[in-house]
Amino acid sequence: MNKIDLSGKRAVVTGGARGIGLAIAERFLASGADVALWDRDPAAIDAAAKRLAAGKRVTGVAVDVADEATIAAAVAATVGALGGIDILVNNAGITGPNAPTWEYPVADWKRVIDVDLTGPFLCSRAVVPVMLEGGWGRVVNIASVAGKEGNPNAPAYSAAKAGLIALTKSMGKELAKSNILVNCITPAVADTDILKQMSEAHVAYMLGKIPMGRFVQIGEIAAMAAWLASPECSFTTGGVFDITGGRSTY
Repeated sequence: MNKIDLSGKRAVVTGGARGIGLAIAERFLASGADVALWDRDPAAIDAAAKRLAAGKRVTGVAVDVADEATIAAAVAATVGALGGIDILVNNAGITGPNAPTWEYPVADWKRVIDVDLTGPFLCSRAVVPVMLEGGWGRVVNIASVAGKEGNPNAPAYSAAKAGLIALTKSMGKELAKSNILVNCITPAVADTDILKQMSEAHVAYMLGKIPMGRFVQIGEIAAMAAWLASPECSFTTGGVFDITGGRSTY
């Protein structure tokens, strides 16, 4: 594992209690950062924090990323625990059901958009002012190849991730002169619990689109996130970083 220096940095990882978020938290800790795990599941937070602690500074905060009030409380708790926030990884997400657009349940559409797009907006809106006060920051949004290409029978997820890519570009331009860089990662499907939310046919479809013939490993996503969160990433903002095993090359 390459050493990426995040010494002295304080990071928030949403959806940090499992899957991609937990892998990112582990990589950040290995790189010297202090980490706040934001997640909806208090029991999962406690388990993850105990697993990660090992002498490191880890704090867990129960938060619904679609709820502005709990985000505000999470920011206050995190700043109190870590002394500030330098890095925000907007990772929390849900896939929703698989159905054609004209049959897609309206309630599920709203919930996916709330979590996958409004959530990163609300978290960024709450955390960026802390970064501006500190004079340095990195925002890493975990989008998806679905936001580039649009997956059939996943209209809400595809639309939310496309919106997150656009939000990344907007924020990158807005903050370009502030020493706060904003980039996103667009993975192909990873072998995590999120697959349990999808039909077997949809999972097979996505795997069949990857030329390498395998799912991305969560550690590979975490490595990319760590570099984007580091001072070494110094002249890239509003960028979209592909990690799809050759599925998309733009």
